[in-house]
Amino acid sequence: MIKKKWLALAAAALFAGSVAAAPQVGQPAPSFTVKDSAGQVHSLADFAGKNVVLEWTNHDCPFVVKHYQGNMQQLQQAMTAEGVVWLSVISSAPGKQGHIDQAKSDELTASRGAAPTAVLFDEDGVMGKAYDARTTPHMYVIDKNGVLQYMGGIDSIPSAKVEDIAKATPYFANAGKAVLAGQTPDPAVTRPYGCSIKY
Repeated sequence: MIKKKWLALAAAALFAGSVAAAPQVGQPAPSFTVKDSAGQVHSLADFAGKNVVLEWTNHDCPFVVKHYQGNMQQLQQAMTAEGVVWLSVISSAPGKQGHIDQAKSDELTASRGAAPTAVLFDEDGVMGKAYDARTTPHMYVIDKNGVLQYMGGIDSIPSAKVEDIAKATPYFANAGKAVLAGQTPDPAVTRPYGCSIKY
């Protein structure tokens, strides 16, 4: 009985070791190499020396629609004006909700007045899983040294109601301002909310 129990524990430990560790704030952000809507390849290393925002998105998600009534665009414009690289990431797999082609991506960016630096296509989900991205939106802030400084929700009220944006604590915006000022976000990790990512 003891031997069986030991073998089960050993197998569990071996399995756990084979699973990619979740990203940790204060540690180097996971690397990635993906194409954008123009077919250009981007890697995290390309943005060394710059603050980077990652925004997981799905245009069909009501929570994303809520923030694209103007809030997300304002955040994109304000942060890119400060030299931040803003990367919107689509991890929806082909055939699943939220999956789009490059033409649709460009049309959405234009029609919504969105202002990301680039829209990244993560069809195989490798990038999303490396970041443990779970919802749309799910927000991340990486500093100039490539260190993950914030991950979590865009704000504190997990609803799809536009009117709740003004009442919520803007966790992500506050984290972005802190990183731009060379400070550590507090809180640095919050619970994301939205639609599940369709890997």
